[in-house]
Amino acid sequence: MKKFNFRKVLDGLTASSPGGSSGGGSGAGGGSVHPGGTAGAAGTPRDEIQETLTSDYFQICKTVRHGFPYLPTALAFDPVQKILAIGTRTGAIRILGRPGVDCYCQHESGAAVLQLQFLINEGALVSASADDALHLWNLRQKRPAILHSLKFNRERITYCHLPFQSKWLYVGTERGNTHIVNIESFILSGYVIMWNKAIELSTKTHPGPVVHLSDSPRDEGKLLIGYENGTVVLWDLRSKRADLRAYYDEAIHSVAWHHEGKQFMCSHSDGSLTLWNLKSPNRPFQTTIPHGKIQRDGKKPESCKPILKVEYKTCKNSEPFVIFSGGLSYDKACRRPSLTIMHGKAITVLEMDHPIVDFLTLCETPYPNEFQEPYAVVVLLEKDLIVVDLTQSNFPIFENPYPIDIHESPVTCTEYFADCPPDLIPVLYSVGAKHKKQGYSNKEWPISGGAWNLGAQTYPEIIITGHADGSVKFWDASAITLQMLYKLKTSKVFEKQKLGEGKATAEIVEEDPFAVQMMYWCPESRIFCVAGVSAYVVVYRFSKHEVNTEIASLEVRLQYEVEDIITPEPEIIPPFPDASSQLPSLKSLSGSTNTVACEGTMKDSIPCLSVKTRPVRMPPGYQADLVIQLVWVDGEPPQQITSLAANSAYGLVAFGNCNGLAVVDFMQKTVLLSMGTLDLYGSSDPYQRQPRSPRKSKQFAADNFCMRGLSNFYPDLTKRIRTSYQSLTELSDSPVSLELERCKSPTSDHVNGHCTSPTSQSCSSGKRLSSADVSKANRRGPGRPPFRKAQSAACMEISLPVTTEENRENSFSRSRSSSVSSIDRDSKEAITALYFMESFARKNDSAVSPCLWVGTGLGMVLILSLNLPASDDLRQSEPVMVSPSGTVLTLKGAVLTFACLDCMGTLTHPPYEVWRDPHSADDGEKTRKRKLVMHSPSSSQDMGDHQFAVICSEKQAKVFSLPSQTCLYVHNITETSFLLRADVVTLCNSVCLACFCANGHIMTLSLPSLRPLLDINYLPVTDMRIARTFCFTNEGQALYLSSPTEIQRLTYSQEMCDNLQDMLGDLFTPVETPEAQNRGFLKGLFGGSGQAFDREELFGEATAGKASRSLAQHIPGSGGIEGVRGAAGGVIGDLTRARIALDERGQKLGELDERTASMMASAEAFSKHAHEVMLKYKDKKWYQF
Repeated sequence: MKKFNFRKVLDGLTASSPGGSSGGGSGAGGGSVHPGGTAGAAGTPRDEIQETLTSDYFQICKTVRHGFPYLPTALAFDPVQKILAIGTRTGAIRILGRPGVDCYCQHESGAAVLQLQFLINEGALVSASADDALHLWNLRQKRPAILHSLKFNRERITYCHLPFQSKWLYVGTERGNTHIVNIESFILSGYVIMWNKAIELSTKTHPGPVVHLSDSPRDEGKLLIGYENGTVVLWDLRSKRADLRAYYDEAIHSVAWHHEGKQFMCSHSDGSLTLWNLKSPNRPFQTTIPHGKIQRDGKKPESCKPILKVEYKTCKNSEPFVIFSGGLSYDKACRRPSLTIMHGKAITVLEMDHPIVDFLTLCETPYPNEFQEPYAVVVLLEKDLIVVDLTQSNFPIFENPYPIDIHESPVTCTEYFADCPPDLIPVLYSVGAKHKKQGYSNKEWPISGGAWNLGAQTYPEIIITGHADGSVKFWDASAITLQMLYKLKTSKVFEKQKLGEGKATAEIVEEDPFAVQMMYWCPESRIFCVAGVSAYVVVYRFSKHEVNTEIASLEVRLQYEVEDIITPEPEIIPPFPDASSQLPSLKSLSGSTNTVACEGTMKDSIPCLSVKTRPVRMPPGYQADLVIQLVWVDGEPPQQITSLAANSAYGLVAFGNCNGLAVVDFMQKTVLLSMGTLDLYGSSDPYQRQPRSPRKSKQFAADNFCMRGLSNFYPDLTKRIRTSYQSLTELSDSPVSLELERCKSPTSDHVNGHCTSPTSQSCSSGKRLSSADVSKANRRGPGRPPFRKAQSAACMEISLPVTTEENRENSFSRSRSSSVSSIDRDSKEAITALYFMESFARKNDSAVSPCLWVGTGLGMVLILSLNLPASDDLRQSEPVMVSPSGTVLTLKGAVLTFACLDCMGTLTHPPYEVWRDPHSADDGEKTRKRKLVMHSPSSSQDMGDHQFAVICSEKQAKVFSLPSQTCLYVHNITETSFLLRADVVTLCNSVCLACFCANGHIMTLSLPSLRPLLDINYLPVTDMRIARTFCFTNEGQALYLSSPTEIQRLTYSQEMCDNLQDMLGDLFTPVETPEAQNRGFLKGLFGGSGQAFDREELFGEATAGKASRSLAQHIPGSGGIEGVRGAAGGVIGDLTRARIALDERGQKLGELDERTASMMASAEAFSKHAHEVMLKYKDKKWYQF
């Protein structure tokens, strides 16, 4: 077969020695096992490895969602259960209780949530959505489910109200009508309050939609209806007529009762509050414009912005609280959104950072006819949730225990570590706790409902998020909770950008120049590295001691040089433009730069940002050890970093971009290697490349190659442009939809012009921009990302076939600096993966040695040998040598990840240095020897001196036996799409390869045999955010950013899916409803007849009849006992089922009692009626009938 032979040729290229049989291990079948040649060392141990993982170990399910609900729209609180619900524009509901109790549920329709209403202390919630449907959610199970839905067909829902301890829900509509729904059966009552009956017959205009409904605290038989145009009607439900009507000439936004039921307050569109007395409804009893300026001539105060909501809450021992949002004066345009609290004569304005969506006042009693005694206000903002303490005169806010500030600065990258060293979490918390803010309320967080326990999962987990402002946050993610541990500000190593310098600076991004692009963390040694969007790497060490020190910095020239093209005429453009590469600059340019960039001069050897030169105070925690910056070269900006790795045992950090690779010794603070990708191959380059003449007036560089013949092997790679960075900071209202068909095309992995592969950046754009162009390219318009790589403007365009004349013309007609054609762009091999490891660098090696594995965007794997000083004493003085080993392996597609297994198939970790405090007070600490953990296989001598190298690219995975370099196994993961993320992870004391594909599939493969264990179409990649932030970790866990403000965690472990029910919090806990206060005899006598009001008699089918079938459609839900049966496991599930079964049994018994009583009553009535008939006719003859 031709295909099979072709692959053999490809793998044969990796062998530099004549061992032909070693290349025969790569067959055509994906994941099939092929013999690895005749080498005994490679052949025998492979049969001995017993793989324990099977497909039964895997199952995908979402576990928990953290963060602030994205685009919130509605708010509700259960004052007895003390739980809070937030609805969103995307149809999601988040229910929050005590820390750890956090539940996410989603309407299938995805319609925005308009309003939420708890059935207080009943364990249920009603939601009204924008598609005019009502839903009843059962909260008595850990994963809430819908019990009933009611879809309105002819009217649009605008407002709902459910009285306390009532089973009848009032629903107001856009047409001004009020319908009534039975909560138990979710069936409409025949009782309807039509708008034309409610208003005066003489009124000529429609009153507008219903904006408010509430029953009178004094009499439940009276319903207050507020219409948008300013009409308020108090409707007597028994007599079916209006008791009173009040009119005001400004639109109404909300209405609030005084607890005695004799007064109510309205908020209006002109910033006014009106207080109405039921005894005199002709005009308001009091009118105020709280923020309006009082006119001198006694006229009405000037109007203000609308007061969107008002709450009127009474206190037994003080003046009532009037709390409202909005209503500020128009002349203060720059004023921030505000909440105003009026208490007696004192007016307090609380300014918010974001617009107010809704607020609720929390009161001591659920009964509307008692003194309310407010103690807190929950304010839902567009991007935050705050709770204000009303019990203290300065109204402090409560410290929020939820992780809702994930998006404080937009998240740009994530890393997830499960089963990390147990001492890390307390250590990080101890240094983070010192940065706590002061001034919070000393009271307990008031949203304290639900119950939560640790569950069976005990291993520590840490999530790290990198942000657009350069901050990095470490989170404790153990036992499916999330709590912030420590925040690191990476921007503090740089000088602040001075405003006004403008185009004279060397920046390559205009906004967010400190954005974190990539992170590398070694939990054991506590070494932490950050790559920033402005082409720099910062190496951090952890210390428990504060220190005052200067920040060491290095500058690296890493530029891909191209030959000048004199004329833009397309006819004389050579078919393969130059791709020459300058020799690396090995000297360190620390301190001042060689060339100072001024206006109009060419920028050279200057970094994008300025590192602080004075001594800097560094608090305990992560302290900057070294800053490495890529510099401008001949007016060309440095390319952004595409891969990053560090190793504490070797004392090295390596990073690469589309130009080449740099290796830095962070112990000696020297640059060891700064080399173009093509130079790394040396004589081992598997492709025939033609040398070109060097650039004029430049030092001659060896191995100046041009890519030739590459398109034959990788047609898909040579016809696309990859962006090396895509901003995640767009908080757009609607996520960018993807043209998923593009992903299916083997020649284009672009989606909407953006590449969704985060790691296979074969290059940045060929379009070089001057600093003026940089500013233009990055100036943000509406909906533009706040930062984007400056020289990747061309990358944002949809790629076209490079053979068209038009495209070639465009490549050369921009300016002198645009001298790279599309083909040449791809000949710049990006470094996409780096891995430090004790490994066999060459075929004839007999023992492992320190190595750096390098993967490129064209599927090449190079191994660099690291020659470290023999003893620890010489490490600080002797130079480290880095040299190409000559070993080159190939895969299809950009390389994503590496891993190493020992001869028994166990995952081998890279060596590391055991952490010790660099600034310990003990002087002997510094002179003490470094303690290294090498992780070399202890039994390697007995097992034939070999190991397995696992390499995964965007298209396929391969397992090589080392040192023979035989390809033992190959699995072609995808032909039509590409992988976004691949990680080698441990699960159930075994190891597997977990992959996430751009077409939404999550896959796992066994190791080392690469057998498919799981393949589920889980998540369509609807925007770049998911592609950029998806990551796997050990023990079957993964996460991604599901929205700009939320992290979604999931598991692919069957065991965790089975135990999940025990780990989730309970939303409903049995709590006694507080008793109503005793009403005095006189109050009961004269305070209205609310107690005798029977809604069942009034709204039931017997009296009110049935509603029109076409008005609303009842849809049974999937909740209740069926939902629990599917989701629950363990004892808690059994208890929940028993509880619901008892509830249902009690409900059925109650219904049976009612039916029995009804039958007895009707039988008695029938008997009485029959007896009367008998008496009437007993003396009459038959002909008298």
